[in-house]
Amino acid sequence: MEMNSAAAARDPIKRVLIIDPNARFSVMLRSVLGKGYAIEQVATIQEGAERLSSSVDVVLLNWDWQKKDAKKAGESCQDLLKQAASLPAVVPVVGLTSDERRETAMQIIAQGAYDIFTQPLNVFELKHVIDRAHGLVTLTRALAEARGTAFGHVAGIVGNSKPMQRVYDLIQKVAGVSTTVLISGESGTGKEVVARAIHRMSPRAEKAFMAFSPSALPESLIEDELFGHEAGAFTGAAHMRRGRFEEAKGGTVFLDEIGDLALPMQVKLLRVVQERCLERLGSSAAVPVDIRLICATNKDLSQMVDAGTFRQDLYFRVSVFKLALPPLRQRRDDIPLLAEFFCRHFASLHKKDVHGMSPGFVSALASYDWPGNVRELQNVIERSLILSDGREISVRDLPHELQRLAVSTEIVHGSFHDTIRAFKRELILAALRAHGGNKLKSAKELSISRSYLHRLLNQLDIRTEEEQAAEPAERIADL
Repeated sequence: MEMNSAAAARDPIKRVLIIDPNARFSVMLRSVLGKGYAIEQVATIQEGAERLSSSVDVVLLNWDWQKKDAKKAGESCQDLLKQAASLPAVVPVVGLTSDERRETAMQIIAQGAYDIFTQPLNVFELKHVIDRAHGLVTLTRALAEARGTAFGHVAGIVGNSKPMQRVYDLIQKVAGVSTTVLISGESGTGKEVVARAIHRMSPRAEKAFMAFSPSALPESLIEDELFGHEAGAFTGAAHMRRGRFEEAKGGTVFLDEIGDLALPMQVKLLRVVQERCLERLGSSAAVPVDIRLICATNKDLSQMVDAGTFRQDLYFRVSVFKLALPPLRQRRDDIPLLAEFFCRHFASLHKKDVHGMSPGFVSALASYDWPGNVRELQNVIERSLILSDGREISVRDLPHELQRLAVSTEIVHGSFHDTIRAFKRELILAALRAHGGNKLKSAKELSISRSYLHRLLNQLDIRTEEEQAAEPAERIADL
């Protein structure tokens, strides 16, 4: 897989590394993938580990390695997943196995694989997964550059859950056009991060990105910040000053919490959106502006339109392309990934010798509803890491309100299998609590079928309150 960096920058080739002893696999895959893919195949995990670097986009890993020694093979695959996760850039690993048991697939995913395929393979479906994984790689690398981080992930975008896959798809679709975008979501979901990603992947990427939030600012200051002023426009205005819209100069303006704008300011913004021109304070001359506008809100603007607090014509103009960010409680599968990212980030930032988190700590995180979303999770991880006295963040480092959500001491010090079991159990119990024991609603929140939820309830020995009430007293005592 020889490719210099200049060529890679010009040609977005998807670079796939296959780790599989069957040499015919790469031949078959090349015939299906066609042009636009650079495929290399190695026969051993050791060779794969040597080639695993930022020059690889996607890895296809045969999980059935050395079947005569399954434990050793599993450990080797796990080591490779850990190595991939530790790389500065994102490298998704897709597991390939002949084991059709759902438990095996869940275990491989839980260990960090991007996706899992059972053999014999449907190579056309595999091509779709490779393309989707490469889209994630492209996005996260662009985000890393946009935020100046060396980790390859950005807070609010880390994650492989279905809700986030939908967000990635929408970002890629809208980035290449100049359409106005409205990003909605609760506070802390990462609206500005997504806006920066759209800008970084757009034709305006080399131009300025200007972010502004009108919250808690008086209207006069908002107008001056956005539109600028002429000399003598007000007391103290000795010189002409350009506002954010003019300073963007062909770039992107991110207007956060647009629902906080007063009606008079909405009128001025409407002109910018409609006519791409503005008037500075103290002047009636129209100044043309060349910008892309991305707005964000944590409010329901359609309800505000009905209430008369937000202009309908402005709403239609700014909501040409809507992008809704899910709250963290609706993407719980991403919590361990986010926690791991923040742990590594803050360990480096604060120069702490911390290398991970205890299973009980992660279970407690997964059980919490996170009203402050990713921002709150970030703050909790940073605080816990600072308080930690060991090389691993533990339950005792959590805030008191989260400590009660931790699993029992037996699980905290249990095996890897016990930890995964406890993690699944906590996710399901949290969903059941949130929906009053309603299994259909809980299954929808967990993005699984109701029948699969029933199987998990039996496997994990989980009973709803109604089921417990119907059982003998001694059985209830055991639970």
